[in-house]
Amino acid sequence: MTQRYPEEMTNVIKGSFAAAMGGLLYGGMPAARHARQSYIQVSQAEIYTSRVDAVRSAHNAAIRGFVKYGWRWSWRVAAFVTLFNSVSTGLSVYRDKYTLGHYAAAGAVTGGLFRLTLGLRGLVAGTIIGAVLGIPTGALIIGMQSIPGGTARERRRKERREHFELRLAEWAARLQLTDELMEDLTASSRAEEPNEDLRRIQELLRVPPSEDEAGGGR
Repeated sequence: MTQRYPEEMTNVIKGSFAAAMGGLLYGGMPAARHARQSYIQVSQAEIYTSRVDAVRSAHNAAIRGFVKYGWRWSWRVAAFVTLFNSVSTGLSVYRDKYTLGHYAAAGAVTGGLFRLTLGLRGLVAGTIIGAVLGIPTGALIIGMQSIPGGTARERRRKERREHFELRLAEWAARLQLTDELMEDLTASSRAEEPNEDLRRIQELLRVPPSEDEAGGGR
């Protein structure tokens, strides 16, 4: 039996992975292009043994720029999205409902923590900006969740209701089968009672008389 993880946890993990890939591409692609162009401009005076060697060197510079700056953006975006989704999902699961206030609170917490290094002003500004941006983000997420058939909470309630109805139908079928079996056993026992009485009478008739009964008859 495979273990099923909660849908909310799966969504947080998927969101973190998607954010990491998006941050990698967002930061890596421009950095790779800039690193390649910068390398070509700097290395114009260098002498290469072949054109292939020059192209390979430019590609290596682009790859280094992609990895360096793509990684910086990747982990930052992934951490931001993971923290935002964790706070909003935790509030939604704890209160058993999805509201825009949860996403506003998640945005405030996430924005405040990411601007904490700038001091008190950065903390306050990040909290306010995060709360404001969290409202439209939450509206977008709730709207996207309602498209495939409702939020995770609504789908979970529907699954529980369907599971309960299925178990109830199984119990009803078992009780009906038990009643039918008991009726069959009762009917068969009643049908066998006359045959059993007749068999006992025949056995009594076949029993020979005792000596006392024989002497008394004489």
